[in-house]
Amino acid sequence: MIEKIWLSSPHMGGTEMKYVQEAYDTNWVAPLGPNVNGFEQDIVNYTGAAAASVLNSGTSAIHLALILLGVKIGDEVLCSSFTFSATANPIVYQGAVPIFVDSELDTWNMCPLLLEEAIKDRISKGKTPKALLLVHLYGMPSKMDEIITISTKYGIPIIEDAAEAIGATYNGKSMGTFGELGVYSFNGNKIITTSGGGALVSNNAAYCTRATFLATQAKDDAPHYLHSEIGYNYRMSNIVAGIGRGQMEVLDDRVSARRANHAYYLENVESDSILFLKEPEGFFSNRWLTCVLTASFEQRELIRLALAKENIEARPLWKPMHQQPVFENYPAYTNGVSETLFEKGLCLPSGSNLSKDDLDRVIEVINEICNV
Repeated sequence: MIEKIWLSSPHMGGTEMKYVQEAYDTNWVAPLGPNVNGFEQDIVNYTGAAAASVLNSGTSAIHLALILLGVKIGDEVLCSSFTFSATANPIVYQGAVPIFVDSELDTWNMCPLLLEEAIKDRISKGKTPKALLLVHLYGMPSKMDEIITISTKYGIPIIEDAAEAIGATYNGKSMGTFGELGVYSFNGNKIITTSGGGALVSNNAAYCTRATFLATQAKDDAPHYLHSEIGYNYRMSNIVAGIGRGQMEVLDDRVSARRANHAYYLENVESDSILFLKEPEGFFSNRWLTCVLTASFEQRELIRLALAKENIEARPLWKPMHQQPVFENYPAYTNGVSETLFEKGLCLPSGSNLSKDDLDRVIEVINEICNV
């Protein structure tokens, strides 16, 4: 059987076992310990955030971010429509209402024009949104200057879903550090991984202190188990955090490798019908996934199925949340961009552990389909 080429597989750096072994040897096999503290400090040092709280998933981080901003039953939260469902699900956990906002073509992220239109319309209906949950999709930063101007104008705090964007920057500043709160994911397919896990970061250290309290079952400071409010079992373990510490040591290498993959595809895919997402000036994408727009749904499927026949994993771009059965009855402000991206877009294998031969296999299939 032909060897499988994965879309984005884990890529260990080699030092992860040092931290894991240390946790084992010192019996820190618990949801606290030196690796947890060290991983949080590593994230702070890398991103420039004031503080971090490492958790068991990016979804948990989004949920806690909403709680920290006081989102409750009946509140409205503006949310990128073009994303994975884990962005929007925690809004519903809180009994709040997601208000979906479509994308623009320069970055594929939330459209500032539609965002302001949505805010004005919600206010006219007597409801000022409680928060703005913004996604930096596939590692590409959003248009932060415009979006921050709008959020400031209407007094709506930003949560950055930077699950796919650690290592990406906007005018030299790390994604996840622009809003009140930022979220990273370390799921198995992300640019660095802890097998599963996530982090909440903020420029306000008090938010992260509070998040850690809530993530450890909200246990009050008492000699016995005392709980004055509802907590969650969301903390990252010391073993998992050890993997994260090793991964942080190679993060810049992983970003370089992903960007090199993108450059290689761009140079060697020989078809005018295949379009790549460009970086606007001042935007630095980690190129977590290299994504392309094909000429049509039919061409996208021809390429995807031809790749699958060669045991190569590729997948369509996200199906917008406003088209998902579970969310289709929520308010949405759309312009057709995300629907077109879903219809024509394809994610190509992008792992930092891909070889030149792997990339050439992918490119050969694409060129053959597009140049028939």
